[in-house]
Amino acid sequence: MIRIAIQKSGRLNQDSLALLKSCGISIDNGKDQLKAAARNFPMEVFFLRNGDIPQYLRDGVVDLAIVGSNLLVEKGNDLEIIESLGFSKCKVSLAVPKGVAFESIQDLEGKNIATSYPNTIKQFLKEKGVNADIHVISGSVEIAPNIGLADAICDIVSSGSTLFKNNLKEVIEIIKSEAVLVQAPNLNKDQQDLIEKLQFRIQAVLRAKQSRYILLNAPNNQIEAITAILPVLKSPTVLPLAQAGWSSIHSVINSGDFWEVIDQLKGAGAEDILVCPIEKMVR
Repeated sequence: MIRIAIQKSGRLNQDSLALLKSCGISIDNGKDQLKAAARNFPMEVFFLRNGDIPQYLRDGVVDLAIVGSNLLVEKGNDLEIIESLGFSKCKVSLAVPKGVAFESIQDLEGKNIATSYPNTIKQFLKEKGVNADIHVISGSVEIAPNIGLADAICDIVSSGSTLFKNNLKEVIEIIKSEAVLVQAPNLNKDQQDLIEKLQFRIQAVLRAKQSRYILLNAPNNQIEAITAILPVLKSPTVLPLAQAGWSSIHSVINSGDFWEVIDQLKGAGAEDILVCPIEKMVR
């Protein structure tokens, strides 16, 4: 049995549960439960307050956790990241009121900064040689400049809409963050074996999200040129068509390169191109 912690509520909670579901793991979780068992995998899921998760890992209460990498910068830089998950992306940034002129980090010398990430901002300011007063606030950090509590804030930024609503502007990005899978120290062999099985499933899901299955028709004299454009798998599948002189080519492409690859394929003579999502991609 392995025990995995995820955020009790919010977007990271939803994305984490969606990932486990994509891995074929069914969680029997009801409303307001703090712990739930998986029906078809030896796993228990703990729904915990985000800031408490690093200590639960250190104490051995849980074996794994899905958290934002920004949390580890703040509270858990001693913990081991074993997989970057690619979702729940955001950043921790400095912001000031829109009407305030800002040229560089030196403008914050001697100023008051409100934040829920004191360790992150203190380390950043130390590296930049800036001295400022840090006011630690739990939640609603964006209101601090409007009520005269601070000259600037350091907080998570996703879309930037919250900053906009509070008449703030982002001025410096401190770190980028995404969801990561983190492992507790001092796990036994049975726990490590189960973690490897889970990680194998996660990697198959992540590869599928980053890839697309592609099918196309091509004249036989262009097969070599077209297969050279499709490098993701060891070798594309080439099947003869009923029409003489033509073949069907099947392969996988990176989703981020989709349009560039399509343009190259059409230029090389490919026709009737079909592109499909992939549910899992196992290697």
